[in-house]
Amino acid sequence: MSHSSSPTAETKLLSIAIKYDGQRLKRRDLVRHLQQSGCQLLREGGSHSVFVNPTNRKVSTVPRHNEINDYLARKICRDLEVPSPTG
Repeated sequence: MSHSSSPTAETKLLSIAIKYDGQRLKRRDLVRHLQQSGCQLLREGGSHSVFVNPTNRKVSTVPRHNEINDYLARKICRDLEVPSPTG
């Protein structure tokens, strides 16, 4: 039986998950950035806080985790149409 040197689909998925799980942002830093960008807390849900950008009436939810993945933080900012805190 010959061993192939090419990675399996499972190995590829694992390497993608590890690759994209590097950057995290503290929730309080994201909330501070949103508020400094003019967003306001609309309401608190069971596991999320709902923020609104009053200038364009866009709404997005922020999960109540201590750290938020960098990609999710950028998505929240894109939804609210504010600059990304991560650059």
